[in-house]
Amino acid sequence: MNNIRPLTDPSKPKVYIETYGCQMNVNDSEVILSILQDAGYVLTEDIAQADVILANTCSIRDNAEQRIWGRIDQFKLQKRNRQNVIIGIVGCMAERLKDKLLETVDLVAGPDSYRTLPEMLKAVAPDRPQINVLLSHEETYAEISPVRLDRNGVSAFISIMRGCNNVCSYCVVPYTRGAERSRDPHTIVREAETLFANGYKEVTLLGQNVDSYYWKDEENSNRNVNFAQLLEMVAKISPELRVRFSTSHPKDISDEVIYTMAMYENICKHIHLPVQSGSSIMLEKMRRKYNREWYLERVRKIRSVIPDCGITTDVIAGFCGETDQDHQDTLTLMEEVVFDSAFMFAYSERPGTLASRKYPDDITYELKTQRLNEIIALQGRMSLKSNEKEIGRRLKVLVEGPSKKNPEELCGRASSNKMCVFPSRGEKAGDYCEVEVVSATSATLLCKRID
Repeated sequence: MNNIRPLTDPSKPKVYIETYGCQMNVNDSEVILSILQDAGYVLTEDIAQADVILANTCSIRDNAEQRIWGRIDQFKLQKRNRQNVIIGIVGCMAERLKDKLLETVDLVAGPDSYRTLPEMLKAVAPDRPQINVLLSHEETYAEISPVRLDRNGVSAFISIMRGCNNVCSYCVVPYTRGAERSRDPHTIVREAETLFANGYKEVTLLGQNVDSYYWKDEENSNRNVNFAQLLEMVAKISPELRVRFSTSHPKDISDEVIYTMAMYENICKHIHLPVQSGSSIMLEKMRRKYNREWYLERVRKIRSVIPDCGITTDVIAGFCGETDQDHQDTLTLMEEVVFDSAFMFAYSERPGTLASRKYPDDITYELKTQRLNEIIALQGRMSLKSNEKEIGRRLKVLVEGPSKKNPEELCGRASSNKMCVFPSRGEKAGDYCEVEVVSATSATLLCKRID
């Protein structure tokens, strides 16, 4: 596995990649770069030197797509200066908008077509743009060794599955990334082993719904692997290798996963558990396949087995038909759970989803904004409350590098995924430090050294 970001070779064509959206897209960009590197391309961070400009895109919210349209205009300025520059859009937006994008760029490639990028790039001509948006039931890019784009060499993403079968009514992912399929666990373990051998101290196992990971051994059903078993396989590589995962689905997270987390110290005690709404009525309309009571029971189970487990979430404000009571249900659930942090958004209707076909987007922009601001303000209080509970606790922190505000301090994350800041004693990224929390903000634990 090539874990070193490649240097620019002036004799080879240069590719510039911008990545938007989730961790899955970061990993996809690393896969794309690996494929193109094998085909003779090299990475450049200077768009003015690029022969190929690629944007790896996200379609989950409309503002994400609007940002890409703005970037395409900027890319075209490069093409005016250097006519042979190729502009490509890859990822979810490429899958969703297809022909519309083809009117303005040279290449459009969906998430399952990255292997064909070298051939597509060769075939691009002034009047011959290229497109491949075929979705696959098998593609997992399992044997491709991603070229790591991270800067600190400490944490890396490993994709364990692709696609999604949930078809939540508001979500475009099943339409842009296709049906769910799980990757061979042995290739996952080998990738994690190679990362650890190259100095990485933390891996994050990625999937749209990691809890539904299930790999079938066609020759021996006794060797089938579920997500809890995969977690254990990766955790056993070394106690010095931290293991994280994202994202869990409340309807699927099992007791087996929770107990496996508790068994291994190096499986980080943090679960991102998107709730989306605290209203059972909204959850049913969203097709989340759980209700408020189920979600709260899962939280209680997690905290009964792992009392110090960090829990973060996603929240949507102003979904179709959301009443004041539905909104209050979300606020009261947030107060009951006390999430460490949350990604919070106003509902953005996505064309082609069940919600866009079945439910009117009937909450005004002003009301969505008001409700979102209430959610954000409450989460700020909850984050502070959660962090203040850490005062006096001793934590093991994986150093990520110098603090942004003070180069004489270090920053890093505890097992719970909470950010810690503490005095430096000359450690570097990738070292472990023992600290004690002395104070807190809503975003950060301020710590002293105890080692």
